[in-house]
Amino acid sequence: MIAETICAAVSAAGLGIAAVTAYRKRFLTATKIAAYSLVPIGLAMTGVVKWVAHTAFSPTAWAGFGVLAIAALLFLVSRAVDRRSGMSRKERREAAKAAAGREAVAPGASAPSLGAGGGRPAAQARAAAQPKDAGKPEDFSDIEAILKKHGI
Repeated sequence: MIAETICAAVSAAGLGIAAVTAYRKRFLTATKIAAYSLVPIGLAMTGVVKWVAHTAFSPTAWAGFGVLAIAALLFLVSRAVDRRSGMSRKERREAAKAAAGREAVAPGASAPSLGAGGGRPAAQARAAAQPKDAGKPEDFSDIEAILKKHGI
């Protein structure tokens, strides 16, 4: 009963402000104010105010709002993490299909090592053991400059 009275008072005040605004020849603004001021009395007449008043004092309703808030928070966090990953859903699906059809990274890695005498010629074994740039001296001048800078 009191909620409906408050709604009626708010609507009457809004209509009064709209009348004063219309008197000042600001008809468009007065129309908008009148429209907003009729909303509370309309809600009271439809029974929405009574429903809201019962919901506002119900612990079960507040628990439901809390659960909805947690669900919305989880949804937003999952969307943020999804966007941060940088891949769209379609790209992830294609990457998963490609990974399923792909072989192991190094299929021969689990095979035992045969060593130099295990059927491989000695020249190939030596070539595999030596780096390809063995003849070129490595340039450590930038590392030396950093060490000198720090007094090492």
